[in-house]
Amino acid sequence: MKKIYFVRHGESEGNAGLIQQDRSSPLTKKGKEQVTSVAQRFIKLPIEIVLSSSMIRAKETAEIISGTTNVSIEFSDLFAERRKPSIMYGKRKDNPASVEAYKDVVINFHLPGFRHSDEENFDDLKKRALSALAYLSNRPEEHIVVVTHAYFLRILIACVLFGDTLTGEECSRCTQIFYAENTGVTIISYDAEKENPWRIWVWNDHAHLD
Repeated sequence: MKKIYFVRHGESEGNAGLIQQDRSSPLTKKGKEQVTSVAQRFIKLPIEIVLSSSMIRAKETAEIISGTTNVSIEFSDLFAERRKPSIMYGKRKDNPASVEAYKDVVINFHLPGFRHSDEENFDDLKKRALSALAYLSNRPEEHIVVVTHAYFLRILIACVLFGDTLTGEECSRCTQIFYAENTGVTIISYDAEKENPWRIWVWNDHAHLD
């Protein structure tokens, strides 16, 4: 049985600051300390590979985990954070245009084919999440760490729960209910012999932050 340990990246400057973060937002000092703590947990596990989003905050997280466990890293934008409307990036989080764009995306996310502008919509995210799960199921390793992002992790979990029948409304509910702390660990398994091969074992375990 394959086990996959999803880790949200450590606190980034974008998380802690007032500006909408883009791909280049690095970890804060606190974020690096969070990652150092979670990396210690993986020393005790038979991790074979670290897969990571190539966004800077995820990349830095993966490098700390890799250095601590002495396991190699591979980067893939299958695990990158969702792309928001470009009008939001670089603006203050309370900027009226940014707030309106975000509100429009959230309210209409469940509508088939809806797109505010140049963001990834539900259809895009569902397709990418299903591709990511297929990619993981076909990896030869049995114990995998995946460094990813809060929102995309919720899309992945929605696809684990509903598979390719996932609707926009179901996905919206999942994104509202599930939340991941910085460096929270979520564990899912994959067993090709079972009718429903995916299982959720742990969600957002952040005991290392206490």
